Amino acid sequence: MTEKKLIVGVPAEIKNHEYRVALTPVGVDELYRAGHQILIQTGAGLGSGISDQDYLKHGATIIATREEIWSRADLIVKVKEPLELEWPLMRKSQVIFTYFHFAADEKLTQAVMKSGATAVAYETIKDSSGHLPLLTPMSEVAGRMSIQEGAKYLERPFEGRGILLGGVPGVAPANVVILGAGVVGANAAKVAAGLGANVTLLDINLDRLRYLDDVMPKNVTTLFSDRHSLRHSLVTADLLIGAILIPGAKAPHLVKREDLKIMLPRAVIIDVAIDQGGCVETSRPTTHHQPTFIVDDIVHYCVTNMPGAVGRTSTFALTNVTLPFVLQLAKMGIEGASEKSRAIASGINIFEGKITNSAVAQTFGMPFSPIAGSN
Repeated sequence: MTEKKLIVGVPAEIKNHEYRVALTPVGVDELYRAGHQILIQTGAGLGSGISDQDYLKHGATIIATREEIWSRADLIVKVKEPLELEWPLMRKSQVIFTYFHFAADEKLTQAVMKSGATAVAYETIKDSSGHLPLLTPMSEVAGRMSIQEGAKYLERPFEGRGILLGGVPGVAPANVVILGAGVVGANAAKVAAGLGANVTLLDINLDRLRYLDDVMPKNVTTLFSDRHSLRHSLVTADLLIGAILIPGAKAPHLVKREDLKIMLPRAVIIDVAIDQGGCVETSRPTTHHQPTFIVDDIVHYCVTNMPGAVGRTSTFALTNVTLPFVLQLAKMGIEGASEKSRAIASGINIFEGKITNSAVAQTFGMPFSPIAGSN
């Protein structure tokens, strides 16, 4: 069978303070060598320190408008979900490869279904071990950033408690509570412990807690998570990190509004789970431009694209893992790639107007149309 050479399009990201880009020059070079045409929107890489000239010399064509890229490309590669401005540009038979987080946005889900495009979501691609390889690098970044941002917003000029995370001799350090011991939680714990904070790490997976108890510093305490242990931890928390993930599904609200009343005044919540709806009942999406709000005297930070603030680090960390899948999709098309790769099949959330991810369908009470190997 003759392989069709696809047009791969990379529009500039338009989400607030989003500095990542979906392809680096090495990705362009690999696609160009494979015979594909690559369209990059003018200035798409500038937030990551990559110039149009860097792309041009490796075979890309620079396009002035997002409209032209969306209209010409068979495969759209992005970082963040299409925003409402981009919804009319999506079209039937087009494949869009990006982070979607559908469970947190029913309007986006409906828009992609209506367009007839196929949505392949980074966050639900599973490898043979059941891991989420395209979510891992951004979870590492977000976990480390959560402590960096939390330390800043604990400062009094940012409405926090006026506490130095690591304390000083004669003054106790901050208490950091982390909900979820996955990639985000473990990276948050590592950084918080390194800064000298007292860290409590909660999870329901005892095997995971046993492992982390062995490898983490002595100022990290692991705790089985239940309603009582969570509320007990909240009483003394200066900084709370929400790091809960149920792949493809909406995050559960483990922290209720009533729980804020037992927390210390001007404690800070960093809800990393906000991409999937948030694990704190009072959380709502914010931006890097206006990252925080206060509810019941508790500072909430709920930025939906935290890694976008460190665009260069995040772009290279992300594209290290996404490029092999981009090459496979470009080489084989969505049907061929999904038949050959269970990982790509597991990433297909919407195919030709139908929801093909069970967690997304369940979230919105919509019909589920499975693709072989996808769930």
